[in-house]
Amino acid sequence: MELDALKASWNALDKRLAETEIVNQHIVKEMISQKTKSAYDHIVGHNIYNFVVCLLIICVVFPYVYMNTPIRTFSFTIVETVMVVGLIPQIWKLSLLSKFELGSKSCSELSRLVLRYKQVCHHEKLWMIGAVCLAMVAFYISEFIFNKEAGYVFGTRLLLPLGLSVLTFGLGLFFAKWQLRRHAAQMQEIERGLEELKEFNV
Repeated sequence: MELDALKASWNALDKRLAETEIVNQHIVKEMISQKTKSAYDHIVGHNIYNFVVCLLIICVVFPYVYMNTPIRTFSFTIVETVMVVGLIPQIWKLSLLSKFELGSKSCSELSRLVLRYKQVCHHEKLWMIGAVCLAMVAFYISEFIFNKEAGYVFGTRLLLPLGLSVLTFGLGLFFAKWQLRRHAAQMQEIERGLEELKEFNV
């Protein structure tokens, strides 16, 4: 009789331990999922912010500058075209991010989406550096050489707009580098989370 009671007690304890292990696994899985989702939300917010800022510059800021300064139409068109084309990879990235469904897709599918997203980011970075540099060169050639109405004189008066342009460009690069570092850290968080979730057969 005592042996039967001991067996029953042992089985009950074994069952409780198994249930506790399942609960613990569920808690760990939820924590990893929440961290991964949080990093994903930051990346989505980062991309939406960049898209909105670029759209405001294209539709409001630069047209306002164009209408209130003697910038040539050709110069304006160069900058606007580059900025509009620059929206294409941003839209592509947002499209990929919209397919990132942590609850309904497998980790393998999500990992493939992350890889495609990183490839778009890599190509965008290389393309944008070249495009921005060429656009700036073309803009200044168009303005300083061919814009006779503005009356640019190569002297001390020209140092101010050139200096401000270089300063703006430098600040933009600094801010972009800071954003890229945060973005890279969040991407690593997502990739690490997906690797850990694979152990739960998600």
